[in-house]
Amino acid sequence: MAEAKLPVTTATNQQYGMALAQQKSQQAVPMGQSPVSAPQQPATTKVKPGSLTPLTAPTNRPNEPITAGANFGPGPNAMGAGIPMMPSQGMMAAQELRQIAQMFPTDDLLDLLDTYGNEL
Repeated sequence: MAEAKLPVTTATNQQYGMALAQQKSQQAVPMGQSPVSAPQQPATTKVKPGSLTPLTAPTNRPNEPITAGANFGPGPNAMGAGIPMMPSQGMMAAQELRQIAQMFPTDDLLDLLDTYGNEL
C-alpha cells in the first residue's frame, strides 16, 4: 500500500531563493504522513470510595517504630530501610573538605571536620 505524501509547502516572507531551496529539500526527501495522535489516557486513576485504609485503622506493623526509615529516632535509618538518598549540598561539601584535608591537612581544617563533620 502506497503511503500518502504531504504536499510540498514553504514558509512565507523568506529571503529570496529560500522558498525554492525549501521546495527542493522536500522533494528530495518527501515528508511522511502526519502522525496520528494516540488516545489520551486519564492523568489520574480514580479511587473508589471506601477502598483506602481509614486513618483511624490500627497499624499493620505494631512492632515497628513510627520513625522507621527516618534518619532520627528508633528503628532503621533511611539507608537501612532501603530508601535511596540523594546527597545534599552539605554532604557533598563535607566530602570535598575531607578530600582536601587528606591532601593538605591543616589543624584548622581538621578541627572544622571534627566539629561539624557529622552535621555537614
